[in-house]
Amino acid sequence: MIKNLQIAPKLVLALIIAVFFVSCKSKKVIADGTSTLKKLNTKTLVKNHYANTLDFKTLRGRLKIDYTDGKDEQGYTVSFRMEKDKAIWISATLGVVKAYITPTRVSFYNRLQNEYFDGDFTYLSNLLGTELDYDKVQNLLLGQALFDLRKEKYNTVELNNQYQLAPKKANQLFKTLLQIEPTNYKVAGMQLTQPEKNRVLDVQYKNYQIVDKKLVPNVIDIYVKDKDKTDIIALTFKNIELNKKFNFPYKIPAGFKQIVLE
Repeated sequence: MIKNLQIAPKLVLALIIAVFFVSCKSKKVIADGTSTLKKLNTKTLVKNHYANTLDFKTLRGRLKIDYTDGKDEQGYTVSFRMEKDKAIWISATLGVVKAYITPTRVSFYNRLQNEYFDGDFTYLSNLLGTELDYDKVQNLLLGQALFDLRKEKYNTVELNNQYQLAPKKANQLFKTLLQIEPTNYKVAGMQLTQPEKNRVLDVQYKNYQIVDKKLVPNVIDIYVKDKDKTDIIALTFKNIELNKKFNFPYKIPAGFKQIVLE
């Protein structure tokens, strides 16, 4: 049951970043790496990471979202659907709030406020402090590196029983850091930092699970820090079905007021 739902910008982010996958009776939760690290060079580590990319056509299930900005707390469970590389669809209770994302579109509406937003990825990029597109949002949700690791050179160190990658060439605008699990070569955590603006995006993958012999995230914690303010989004994925046929029912109701998000 959704009570007093307010579509604040960071909550919209939580709903949009709320999308997909997880379990069935054969579910197995894989904790963060507990085995001894193998001595791997960066090239092999990157190769193993992409070899374990989740291969699927469609995903559907439910997603529990817990959101807090340090003052207010809100929790929701939403339905979600995804067609890989094409569309992400989210629906809260009885369709009160729906979101629909494609490579060229970010759209959502709210029946309680009779409002809608229909635009592109500029909004999400401004929220997170780095340029986003559909592929990056999809990668974040799948436990894949946000940026293509094959297009840049990285230094690798072993830290806290994980592999940690950092670019050899420093970016003038922001810093990136990536932790890779030693058991499955999926992302354990990633941080994007803008020191001059005091902004940080920190994504932590608490564990992974096996669904139909495929690895998918189980719990993801997302921290968005902007100066002295921190928003926390916890995602828990439930009841996933892979490669089923379904559609994406989405139509902005007539008479709704268009909102502009800055």
